[in-house]
Amino acid sequence: MVTSKQLHKKIKRRKMRIRSKILGSSERPRLCVKKSLRHIYAQVINDVEGKTLAAASTMDKQVRTSIKNGGNRDAAAIIGKLIADRAKEAGVKTVVFDRGIARYHGRIKSLAEAAREGGLEF
Repeated sequence: MVTSKQLHKKIKRRKMRIRSKILGSSERPRLCVKKSLRHIYAQVINDVEGKTLAAASTMDKQVRTSIKNGGNRDAAAIIGKLIADRAKEAGVKTVVFDRGIARYHGRIKSLAEAAREGGLEF
């Protein structure tokens, strides 16, 4: 049986393995995605300057009124399109996708595909 300490170590190791390979620059910022049980969040970050260029989440007022539940794939697709639009407004066309510790399926995959359809390249 895996204890909570062992599980926390595994999660931290996975996160550091992924983040060690991904770095957002001014030419190609990082699209960081985080999910919780109820919401999903996306940010476009320039790691060199330490600035967030664009952000979207299911907590935004304009999104919250249009969706019933923020923790499903439909909401993730809406956030993917929204982050693509906001990134284009900030002058970003290509990004590096950072899924964090989450696996690439379900809500993360829906957000990524919607962002690609919205015009982001990664």
